This record gives sequence, structure tokens and C-alpha cells, in this order.
Amino acid sequence: MKEYTGADLTQIVIDEFKSRFKKELVLVASPGRVNLMGDHTDYNDGFVLPAAIDKKIVLGISPNGMDKVRAFSIDMNESVQLQVAHPKQSKMQWANYLKGVICELKEKGYSLGGFDVVFSGDIPIGAGLSSSAALEGALLIGLTQIFDLNLNRSEMARIGQLTEHNHVGVQCGIMDQFVNLHGVESSALKLDCRSLEFEQVPFERDDIKVVLCNSKVSHNLADSEYNVRRAQCEQGVEVLKKYDAGIQNLRDVSRELLEDHKSELNELIFRRCKFVLDENERVHAACKYLAEDDLEAFGKCMFDSHEGLSKEYEVSCRELDVLVEIAKEQSGVYGARMMGGGFGGCTISLVQEEHVEAFQKEIAKEYRNSTGIEIEMYITQIASGAKIIQDSLTPKLK
Repeated sequence: MKEYTGADLTQIVIDEFKSRFKKELVLVASPGRVNLMGDHTDYNDGFVLPAAIDKKIVLGISPNGMDKVRAFSIDMNESVQLQVAHPKQSKMQWANYLKGVICELKEKGYSLGGFDVVFSGDIPIGAGLSSSAALEGALLIGLTQIFDLNLNRSEMARIGQLTEHNHVGVQCGIMDQFVNLHGVESSALKLDCRSLEFEQVPFERDDIKVVLCNSKVSHNLADSEYNVRRAQCEQGVEVLKKYDAGIQNLRDVSRELLEDHKSELNELIFRRCKFVLDENERVHAACKYLAEDDLEAFGKCMFDSHEGLSKEYEVSCRELDVLVEIAKEQSGVYGARMMGGGFGGCTISLVQEEHVEAFQKEIAKEYRNSTGIEIEMYITQIASGAKIIQDSLTPKLK
């Protein structure tokens, strides 16, 4: 991963765009994201608490008056041309996000011309920080600007999700695209995954860093076990809705109902269902603690979430457990948990800024001693969602 300042990244994209296309452009910055609380709740119609971060993609875009897209990825050092009328699937995965966005916009009746696009980013790929949603969001904001599309941000999020489903083969929820497009500076976003209603939850602590520790492992269980967990939750719902016709998903199950019918669920299914109820409650509690600026209580929610993910939902692994245990012993750490689907990927820790350097050293040393793996860490903070950062073009278009 390249380390840039925001200014560096912006200038790199401007210089590359002007060198290739010799014209003015619209510039969009589009962030990665973390999920502070609420894992495996989304497909149970529950609640999540993600936030946009200051790792981002910067994208330059301009109409070209042709029926084709000319695109260049600086980081991959790859270029592609696509026909706007009939864009084809590409061997380059990043190009399929462009193709997907074009196809989904056309499917909804939006009229697009040809355009030129260049982008680069500092979001670590494959670390679970949603670089794909950042690319979709950047492109949608840019296209909406240069072609004056009548698209709101929730509609953009849905188009990003459909791009993944229909053109990349990833059956994702909508959280990543939603926080990318609705994120606000110094706020997390509490999202109801059923209604898509959301509220901004202030996180106004510049002295706190969000530290991501990449375990550097990816156990093959992730996809298969994800499907197993979904099926186990659905099994629990099938039993419980006999007692309440209003139950559609675990979101609708009360703790009292779950406990009353514990004997009808096998012990494993009960634990899976209990975790989802607990995790939804933790999201609500975490929002309350953030509003009260009670980071001690918020951090305890994070540790409790990890314990549940590890012991009740069983989607952690030794390496993630080791990282959370090491974090728990460090000075200046409010909380830590695994983040994402599980079986590898990153942990997320909230660390006081003055302790970050010591935290990094200790985590690296202890993790190496315990696993033999050299860790990667990313220091981030909460930032705003996708937005236009420069437009030297639109006044000339209108």
C-alpha cells in the first residue's frame, strides 16, 4: 500500500489525468470504511455502526464526447477501454466495477456519454476496508456531476450494491456503499439494515485513532461458514415464528421469546441466535455511549462483541483472538474486536493518540512471537463520505 498525504494523492491523479487526456476534470475523493460495531447483523435485518475513514480513492473524470470509456488505474498501471453502449466483462477486476456501474445506470434509464477516468488510492486492498465500494461511490458521484444525473445518494448506494451482485459476483449487503456515500466528518453512521433509515452518531474525538491490525491470514472457511451461519439463523427463525407470526427475521425476536423456547432449539442454534440479539443490543448501547462520550463503556462493547463473535458465533480464529488479547493489555486502548466476516482479516482498536506508537511496537512484537507472522497496521480516523473536492469543468459544461 502506498503511503500518501491527501494532497499527494490528489496531485498524482490530476497530473496523470492531464498527461493522458490534456483537459480539465472533476475530482472526487471516496473513502474506505470500518465497522465499529455490528457484525453478522446485516443479513438478520439488524443494525450496524460503520464509519468512513481517511483512507480513500481519488478519481478524476471528464466527458469525452465519444461512445467509449477510457480508464486508467494508477496503482495497477493498467488501462482499459469500454463501449458505453455495450460494455464487456474484463479480465481486469477493477474494470468490471466501471462496467457494472455503467450497466446498472443504463438499466435504470439514465443516459450516459463517453468519459475519461483516472484513479488511485491508499485503501489497503483485501483488508476488509471496502475499496470496491469506494471505487463505485467515486464513479457514481463523478458521473452524476458530469452528466447531471438526477440521483440521490441512497440510489447510488443501491446501484453500487447491484454492481457487486450482477457484475462482480459478490453478494454483499448495502452497508459499505451506504456509509461511503452518507458518511459525515467526525460521525459514525447507525444504519437499520431493514428500512435503510440511518442517523449520524457524533464521534468528535481527534485524540483517538482507529488502528486496524491485519492478521495476514485468510482461512478458507470464510465463504462456506458465512453461508452456514445464515442458514443457522434462518433455522432459529423457522422455529420461533410458530409462536409469533410477525417474526420475519432475528431482528423481530425478543430475548424473552428466545429464552422461552430454548429447549426447542439445539444448543448451537440457540447460541447463534443469542449472539445476533446481543450484537444488535450492543449497537444501540454503543451509540448511546458515543453520544455520552463514554469511550470506556464503548470499548467494553467492542471487547464483548469480539467475545461473542469468537465463542458464540464462532467466526474468529486463533490469530484474531491473539490480536484482541494483546490489545486488551496495552495502555491507552479503549476497545478492540475482529471486524468483518471472520476467519482472518483485520481487528479494529480504538487507541489514544499518544499511545499509538507504543501500541504498534508491542502488537507487532507480541503477534510475531505468538504466530510467526509480520503484522500490517493502518492508522486511520473517521472522515466524511464521498464528495467532489475539485471541479474545474462543470461551469464550462453548463
